[in-house]
Amino acid sequence: MGISFAEGDLRAVAVHGAASRPAIAALVTLFFGILARKLRGVSRSGAIAGMVVCFLLYAGAGPGAFAGLVSVFVLTWLATRVGYHKKRRMGTAEPLNGRTAQQVLANLGVAAACAGLYPATGKQVLLLGVASALSEAAGDTASSELGQALSERVLLITSWKQVPAGTDGGISVVGTLGGIMAACVVSLVCAVTGLLPARWLGIAVTGAVVGIIADSYLGALFERRKLLNNEGVNFLSTAVAAGVAMLLAAR
Repeated sequence: MGISFAEGDLRAVAVHGAASRPAIAALVTLFFGILARKLRGVSRSGAIAGMVVCFLLYAGAGPGAFAGLVSVFVLTWLATRVGYHKKRRMGTAEPLNGRTAQQVLANLGVAAACAGLYPATGKQVLLLGVASALSEAAGDTASSELGQALSERVLLITSWKQVPAGTDGGISVVGTLGGIMAACVVSLVCAVTGLLPARWLGIAVTGAVVGIIADSYLGALFERRKLLNNEGVNFLSTAVAAGVAMLLAAR
């Protein structure tokens, strides 16, 4: 009768694990923020914003979300350094002191919001939103950075006319393939670490790819006309990725 010793022990461990997650998240966040700053992946303001995002992801969605965040950081850090001197001559290179708070929140704010809402709602589809938004953030940056560094032929997505590399809304074969590969890597990391059920892996990637395409259209239609800045475009494209993925999962 009642709960056996073994069952009670397991329940106590589970409760203790949930209670200790914020403390672990705080330690992981501090380490991640210091490391990202040391590697010049973010500026000082970017490091602070990154730590807020990191805490929300780990505390809300667990270590799998943190693993996804790390994969985004590694992929984007590497992509921005490919062909850096060429991009610097073109005037499109990222500053060497790293991304600012606005850039960090624009790329990762949607994923952090989904993770923050998950404990309150318990809806697993929000974890899919986290994975897809992170995947889009990595894919979009990789697409842009690799396209600028390695492509000579760039086409405007709305007219298919050739434009200079770095043009808002411009796409290339190398950049597009690189972006899709980066999105696949992040989604796979999320699945392997347990954040994302294996059955949703394809959906996460699909949402991310739709978000990457939306980013190009938003850049061509609004950013080129100064109706949106790059941060606004990035935020909306991650929101598209998360929204599309969650809608597909709900069908």
